[in-house]
Amino acid sequence: MTVDVTLNVNGRPHSLSVEPTETVVGILRERLGLTGTHKDCSMGVCGACTVLLDDRPVSSCLLLAPQADGREIRTVEGLERDGRLSPLQQAFLTHGAVQCGYCTPGFLMTATALLEENPKPTRSEIVEAIKGNLCRCTGYKKIIEAVESVTG
Repeated sequence: MTVDVTLNVNGRPHSLSVEPTETVVGILRERLGLTGTHKDCSMGVCGACTVLLDDRPVSSCLLLAPQADGREIRTVEGLERDGRLSPLQQAFLTHGAVQCGYCTPGFLMTATALLEENPKPTRSEIVEAIKGNLCRCTGYKKIIEAVESVTG
């Protein structure tokens, strides 16, 4: 049995028939072709699948498509403006906070939510905000420096 949903992704509505158990990460990657959101642990512990749901970071591997019906979803592809990287995306490149890049989209979405809520977070607030995102390459130092660099 399928359910009809409308997912508003990066400002665009997508009307889909979905299985009640389909996750948002699966829909994004497999049906909408938005592969920037990564799927790793499927348990909500690594942060690689983080998207913004109504401007709040969530694990899209745990979010069922019917739960997102009619709500606003923003992915890493939705950060760029007019074909240009967002200041935060550019800062990740400038500061070498991308290494292998697998965790980068999740960190970008989590940090975007933080900066939209608090444009001038302290280092400890940045660390607290990103604690749900795992990185095996950078040791977090460069990621924290990249976020700090855009706080003005």
